[in-house]
Amino acid sequence: MAERKTILVTGANGQLGNEMQVVSSAYPLYDFLFVTREQLPIEDDEIIAAYFNRHTIDYCVNCAAYTAVDKAETEPEKAYLVNSTAVENLAKVCKAHNTQLIHISTDYVFDGTSVVPYSENDPVSPVNLYGASKLAGEISAFQNNPRSIIIRTSWVYSSFGNNFVKTMLRLMKERDSINVVSDQQGSPTYAADLAAAIMQIITRLEQSPQLLNNSLSAPAIFNYSNKGVTTWHGFATTIKELSGSKCIVNPITAAQYPTPAKRPGYSVMDTAKIQQTFDLKISGWKESLEICLVKMLQA
Repeated sequence: MAERKTILVTGANGQLGNEMQVVSSAYPLYDFLFVTREQLPIEDDEIIAAYFNRHTIDYCVNCAAYTAVDKAETEPEKAYLVNSTAVENLAKVCKAHNTQLIHISTDYVFDGTSVVPYSENDPVSPVNLYGASKLAGEISAFQNNPRSIIIRTSWVYSSFGNNFVKTMLRLMKERDSINVVSDQQGSPTYAADLAAAIMQIITRLEQSPQLLNNSLSAPAIFNYSNKGVTTWHGFATTIKELSGSKCIVNPITAAQYPTPAKRPGYSVMDTAKIQQTFDLKISGWKESLEICLVKMLQA
């Protein structure tokens, strides 16, 4: 009988961490360890080292992140602690224990000036501190563990946690009309789909351990989002339609809705590489949104 493999998931109380817990039930041949930052403070290298000494871990999926984009502008130390220092710690300990690190990053490493979907090899240039801290985490991961896998994702939502979809549903109940930015483009990502993709990546690596060596000549960075492109206004309008709301959704420009942190104007990413490397099929964003909304509205 093959030895059971253990998967550690950090950030277990976040959107993706919760969805990883849901999808784990479909993988009974793996042992899972789900930890919150309180249970395993990954910014503390000594605590992490002790944890890895107590457990044999084959895969570490780092879903932990500081994601408060606007607050990051005034809390740079906190953002860098979680998004960079903690990643460095995980990368080092994963290398020491021959553990495969899968780290989740963001479309915000790009500056949003492109007019065609970003590839993994396009130049990075964050426009806000959150993006800069996530980019620092990517760099730390590869510097300390070249075998790391980075997955950049965008516009994440789920039935868990706080996110754009939940905010829109709440505002649409409270107000007759809302204003939503219409000049920023991207691809919404259902965290449940990303969790399923991560487990398929792990499964494919189990089947073909040389997969990354054979298919990549560059660092293992992959873009993942649901298929299709929209704006925040288009996203909100679809939420309205699928939820049956009568709220009026007015388009406004980003300039009309100033925020402490600047957002990229264009966050669309090319996902061909992750699909081809791991034989992934990716759903359209509207299709996945409908599935998520059914789950939310039935709760």
